[in-house]
Amino acid sequence: MRLLHTSDWHIGRTLYGEELLTHQAAFLDWLLAEAIERQVHAVVVAGDVYDRAVPTTDAVAVLDNALRGFAAARLPVLLTSGNHDSAVRLGFGSRLSELAGVHLRTAVEDIARPVLLSDEYGEVALYGIPYLLPDAVMTDLGAERSHASVLAAAVRLIKTDTTERGIGRTVVAAHAFITGAIASESERDIRVGGIGDAPAALFAGLTYVALGHLHGQQDVSGGGGRTTVRYCGSPLAFAFSERHHHKSVTLADIDGAGHVKTTKLATPVPRRLREVRGKLEDLLAGNASIGAADLADAWVKVVLTDTVRPSSLMERLREIWPHTLVLEFEPEGELVSSTADLRRLKQSVDPVEICEHFVEYTSGGPADTGHRRVLRDVVEELRGSEAGADLAASGVVRTSADTPDTDTTDPAEARSIDEWLENAGRDGDRDAAADGRKERRAGSGRGDSAVA
Repeated sequence: MRLLHTSDWHIGRTLYGEELLTHQAAFLDWLLAEAIERQVHAVVVAGDVYDRAVPTTDAVAVLDNALRGFAAARLPVLLTSGNHDSAVRLGFGSRLSELAGVHLRTAVEDIARPVLLSDEYGEVALYGIPYLLPDAVMTDLGAERSHASVLAAAVRLIKTDTTERGIGRTVVAAHAFITGAIASESERDIRVGGIGDAPAALFAGLTYVALGHLHGQQDVSGGGGRTTVRYCGSPLAFAFSERHHHKSVTLADIDGAGHVKTTKLATPVPRRLREVRGKLEDLLAGNASIGAADLADAWVKVVLTDTVRPSSLMERLREIWPHTLVLEFEPEGELVSSTADLRRLKQSVDPVEICEHFVEYTSGGPADTGHRRVLRDVVEELRGSEAGADLAASGVVRTSADTPDTDTTDPAEARSIDEWLENAGRDGDRDAAADGRKERRAGSGRGDSAVA
């Protein structure tokens, strides 16, 4: 029996804003061609078919075209829902689609309903376990509130069914996080409150477990028993942290005794992911030495170490590397602690100086003459008037007896920003309170409970 194991298509996903749908469609065309050429008995898709619960119409069209191709080639497909999918939407028309050889497993009641295939050694049963959110399914499965518990309950249902059917070779597709597996940045964490992990040991006794959810291909069988437990990984990279991944799908050959041999089939790479680091001028000057041709055709992440943020960064970078997607700024030099930053801020009493600290923090360099001029103009305007600014600068403080009629809620009349901030809104509060007293007096004569 030969199966093609794939997962985590995430149809409709983007890479830092870059459209991936055409590349995902190309992968699915490649997958169909590989399945036909290698004469597989079935294709197993272990969840996260779409990237979101409500996929776009274009994403739906891509999946529809792919499944139509498998149906036309008379290649059975077992497909489960993942944590990114809507089980209800993905599972719509499941009984009808089975007539075309597309077997959707998105509901608890379908876990123990196998797809039965035959080879020269007899029958092989393929089961699909959708992503099981413990809170949603633990009652139906008679399980506790943990992913290990609900997944174990699902496996028990499957083993009961295989025993009744007398089938010795069993394949299970599941979307889960197995303890000890290596995660990637691009996955949505399902380990909430410690209920997301499940040990590989609970699959003991099965033949092959085709896993989905983690984007890096890996074997998590643990070396115990004859059960092969494997993540095939995502077919495309979805983060720069995956730039060193070797993306693939898994070809699983199962002999008559239930021994499994796996082969990794490298998937098409639309563009390589590259990361470069350094000062802007050094990167531009050394373009040839760091592989100009390779970077020009790659999706690029640039990490700049300049101490002062250069201007027109993306424009300059995309002139030489047109597919630059991510720009990060990590200036070299001694890092200033947050405690030291707060100490400097407390020692600064001039608002202009405080604003200069902000400019230095965001740009990586001190404020220049132009910055200071603009900051000073804004602060002076906030102070309200030339006279108010002069008073604040001279440190003159008047008592309320000196200026009984000064409206300190007006920026133009306040002696300083601090005084204005302290009193701002108080007149409004007094006016609101007065209006409230008037309404209560007006309503009290009528016994109007609504006013009260």
